[in-house]
Amino acid sequence: MIDQDYVCGDYGTETEWTQVKVTVKLERLDDLVAIMSMVSNNLQIEDYSDIDLKTCYGDLIDESILNADKTIASVSVYLPAERSVAECIAFLRERFEASDLTDAKIETVGVNEEDWANSWKAYYKPIKIGERLVIVPAWEKYTPAEGELVVRMDPGMAFGTGTHETTRLVIKLLETYTKEGCRMLDVGTGSGILAICASKLGARECRAYDIDPMAVRVANENIKDSGLQNITCEVSDLLRQVDKSQPYDLICANIVADIIIRMTPDVGALMHKDTVLLASGIIMERSDDVIECFEKHGFCIVERLEENGWCGLAVMKK
Repeated sequence: MIDQDYVCGDYGTETEWTQVKVTVKLERLDDLVAIMSMVSNNLQIEDYSDIDLKTCYGDLIDESILNADKTIASVSVYLPAERSVAECIAFLRERFEASDLTDAKIETVGVNEEDWANSWKAYYKPIKIGERLVIVPAWEKYTPAEGELVVRMDPGMAFGTGTHETTRLVIKLLETYTKEGCRMLDVGTGSGILAICASKLGARECRAYDIDPMAVRVANENIKDSGLQNITCEVSDLLRQVDKSQPYDLICANIVADIIIRMTPDVGALMHKDTVLLASGIIMERSDDVIECFEKHGFCIVERLEENGWCGLAVMKK
């Protein structure tokens, strides 16, 4: 049930967005996702190939979805007015050519913020992840069962609702590796969901960072609304602006394989011998590359989780 008293968050003065939509053959979807993630962490993926009409909901599926071409898939990003669409498309074309995605079809559509920011909310419902954590949309009423920890979220235009496999994998790992009183770092925080979960699980101090100022603003709104006083969120290009005054006990990086690989040589300086690094956002096809990079730089894999083609890792120094 939607809480009628809930008022959507302020997204600033920006109201006009450009949707950049790219369509490829289905078998190249993972490659497209990796490239589009270089433009933005906030992706809209359209893939109708795995629709199962044998479920009890088969009769409720919209006819346009049933008739959609199952051999192709699309990924969209949404650019605010201050970002150059032309530069974005030029970058994408360069990456597509380098990756032999020359048949990728690029479309642009003007979108009003209200349409993009609010229309999906009807489909975002409470979801329990792991044993204790329940991610609840800020506009939904929810009564927790005994022992449940409720994390209320309004992701706005940032990544992190708890519905994506990559986020679920990290949250499951957080339940295992968050120790009472630990110091936690969240790199690429998106909506702030992982830092908030860690705080709920007993972390003493959580420092969250994202390269996208929009994500930082959304995360800070979620942190404020959570009532938690031990989380800070600021802008940083990976580890560049991260507080390095003392090591962290727990580090989360729910990004993409290429960025995790780029970060790996430097992250050890922020860890002590017992620090656990939780890495996610890794498609299965790139998991060996990420693991090889970790091992090359003196890390070992202590746990690996998989879900629907995605991989999450818990890593420590050897």
